[in-house]
Amino acid sequence: MKKETSISAIPIEELHKKKKGLQGALIGLGLVLLIAGLIIIYLVFSSKMPKVLIIVPICSSLTLLPAFISLSQINTELKNRNVKS
Repeated sequence: MKKETSISAIPIEELHKKKKGLQGALIGLGLVLLIAGLIIIYLVFSSKMPKVLIIVPICSSLTLLPAFISLSQINTELKNRNVKS
């Protein structure tokens, strides 16, 4: 099992690489979840599907929360290192 390193121990170049990859993943998954959510919302209101299914798009958006937290930590670390330099 790979040992998790702290963000402060990662070089700046690798932090920039992780930031770009994480932003790309967030944009891609966010768009897919948005489209799927809009389709579900449309189907709930246009057909006789149960209205409780409106919860699915709301709850599925919570799957992106850990990625947003990680991106925030990377941005904070990059900002702190740029101030020190």
